Amino acid sequence: MEKPPPEHCLQVLTTDLNFQNLRAIKVLGKGAMGTVFLVHDPAFGIPFALKVVEKSTLCTKFEAERRARWEIQVLNKLSGSSPSPFLPHLLSSFENSEFLAWAVPFCPGGDLNVLRHRQTDRVFSPAVVRFYLAEIVCALEHLHDMGIVYRDLKPENILVQQSGHVTLTDFDLSRTLRKPTIKTLPSSTHHNLDHQPGSVDFMDRSQKKHNRRNMSRWFPIAASNEKKGLKKAKSARVSPVSRRKPSFVEGERSNSFVGTDEYVSPEVVRGDGHEFAVDWWALGILSYEMLYGTTPFKGRNRKETFRNVLMKQPEFVGKRNDLTDLIERLLEKDPTRRLGFQRGAREIKEHPFFKAVLWDLLTEVSRPPYIPSRDDGDTTGKLTAGGVDIREYFQNLRAPASIPPSPLPSPSPSPSHEGQRNSSLTEF
Repeated sequence: MEKPPPEHCLQVLTTDLNFQNLRAIKVLGKGAMGTVFLVHDPAFGIPFALKVVEKSTLCTKFEAERRARWEIQVLNKLSGSSPSPFLPHLLSSFENSEFLAWAVPFCPGGDLNVLRHRQTDRVFSPAVVRFYLAEIVCALEHLHDMGIVYRDLKPENILVQQSGHVTLTDFDLSRTLRKPTIKTLPSSTHHNLDHQPGSVDFMDRSQKKHNRRNMSRWFPIAASNEKKGLKKAKSARVSPVSRRKPSFVEGERSNSFVGTDEYVSPEVVRGDGHEFAVDWWALGILSYEMLYGTTPFKGRNRKETFRNVLMKQPEFVGKRNDLTDLIERLLEKDPTRRLGFQRGAREIKEHPFFKAVLWDLLTEVSRPPYIPSRDDGDTTGKLTAGGVDIREYFQNLRAPASIPPSPLPSPSPSPSHEGQRNSSLTEF
């Protein structure tokens, strides 16, 4: 059982946000849904990240507002009686006729994508991969136990707390699903831990022919020329799109087309409907990227990427080991054969790659691979004269190009973009 986070991590702003008086230190990031500011208000005593969505009658803004309300609802659920140390909680929220805003804890370590690029070879060692994957598995397990499928796992959505432990962020693409009953599969389709990599034909020939016929409407079936070399994966998000509605006998599945191109699972691409197993697929993609510095199915464009997701097997370098075996099991094309489908996170925790992990004591690790410097977390002395006026920031965004905007810090996805440097991580 996961230990609760330290008491200071559960702090909730006892005073409602006074949006009129808030001054931001800087802009942490800007996306399709809104803008994230770093705010330090002496009345609250702690720095926090403030997500702000500007309301509008425009269709695009209305969709952003709808997703923002859903994220606030999810964060409220995560702030319940048994919070996870690897998931955020809602500090406070605010709404008026112009804006919808909510505060979450600030993570000074930035995200895993930035941290990986700071490494000399832009990859993590297997020991570091083990540490971060273990905490992410616990976060996903907590979400799934609450009936929430995350659907947006990627390095940019994994933040490093001041303690060095990780937390997930951005829940606007998540959704609740009714969990199925205990899944039982014929023994012939069950993967056991004695499996030798590369020894299993993942689908029978009739199923392969069926998939090829279906995919011929999307892609020409031809051998693709794969580019060698490890490059940074793009992070193009796929917005929710309604797909066809097949029937399912167990549990509940979503038919939305959501996620990030290189992290989208085969069942999402096919439009077969999906459930919690999409998060385990994304965990496999994440593991591969942390190990090799690139995603396994990246193509020259979206069409080629999706074709690779459906038809290509992941390629590994060097001698096979427990980590590559874990990745291969998570990247099973058939979700019913994917590691984690039958018994969820318990299956993944039992994999040999995590043999040495003491799951109950993850939060007790005093020296995680990377701990942000205290300077990154101490924001009290970083307020410029007056800080950033949030309302004025949005007014400047709407202003004509001829009107020079107020001087603001350059937006960046996370504070850890500052001072790019190489660093070695503590082995776990």
